[in-house]
Amino acid sequence: MNTELYHTVLGAGGAVGQTLAEELISKNQRVVLVSRTGHTMAGAKTVIADLCELEQTRQSIEENSIVYLVAGLRYKASVWQEFWPLIMRNVVEACKSKHARLIFFDNVYPYGKVSGTMTEETPINPCSKKGEVRARIAEYLLSEIREKNLTGMIARSADFYGPYADKTSTPFMLIIERLAHGKKATPLANIDTVHSYTYTVDCAKALYLLSTRDSAWNQVWHLPTANPPLTTKEFISTVADKLGVPPRFSVLDRWMVRLAGVFAEQPREAYEMMYQSENDYVFDSSKFVKHFRFKPTPYEEGIEETIAHFRRLGTIPSPTRNQ
Repeated sequence: MNTELYHTVLGAGGAVGQTLAEELISKNQRVVLVSRTGHTMAGAKTVIADLCELEQTRQSIEENSIVYLVAGLRYKASVWQEFWPLIMRNVVEACKSKHARLIFFDNVYPYGKVSGTMTEETPINPCSKKGEVRARIAEYLLSEIREKNLTGMIARSADFYGPYADKTSTPFMLIIERLAHGKKATPLANIDTVHSYTYTVDCAKALYLLSTRDSAWNQVWHLPTANPPLTTKEFISTVADKLGVPPRFSVLDRWMVRLAGVFAEQPREAYEMMYQSENDYVFDSSKFVKHFRFKPTPYEEGIEETIAHFRRLGTIPSPTRNQ
């Protein structure tokens, strides 16, 4: 274990950034947390930087460090189109100048609508504006790696849930949070399709493991995700059981989301991604699981831990508050 090496988390205030920072600190690593807001955590160095500014990005990265790009942007296609290419260029250039290695935390949007299981070999075929952006920046990073300008990798996850994922997790916002507050869950499109979800704590553990293995660099990895996936109806039932509430739900069909998008940005931006909820969404992480002999957190356990985490924070009510 090289405790002299710096691990720099770009986007430290997000769900994956926070769980990753906790994992790195627990492993006694030297951690630098980089964000625009100055997110802090005991045992880590804090740096305020805007990744849209090259010099700020460069100054936030230590020489010969490992860099994790786990930042998020406002969930709007036009924002992604403008800022993601800029951020990726800045991070890549900064890593090259500091001889740092880069791990990019990505999603499955570049694959588009997939018939069957998503693996690291699934063709890039985006069918959304956001997917096109993610495909473009991923290809840019991979081209830099192929040309040996940079040592890096892409680590992709399915839609995620878990600790700290309260503002960016669809299953938390539409299912866990609503049921916890006595409301109906509002799943999208089709509750009988299966849908893989990656647990944020597994993301953090896996990202650290990837950084420690020389053989892992310069390729694409799917982060460990429980298999087989649950149907959305089964996910709702599991959440309701852990909360001790009835599994009530009201499905949001495509036309309902489109209508809501006339009045609000969030459903308007979610509309182009509806295909992910209308069809089976199966994410295969067997490459990682076999390579690292890693057991992904089962859904029942992950859901229970997620509920406990947000009860401790007061984000959702504890059982005594429901009585």
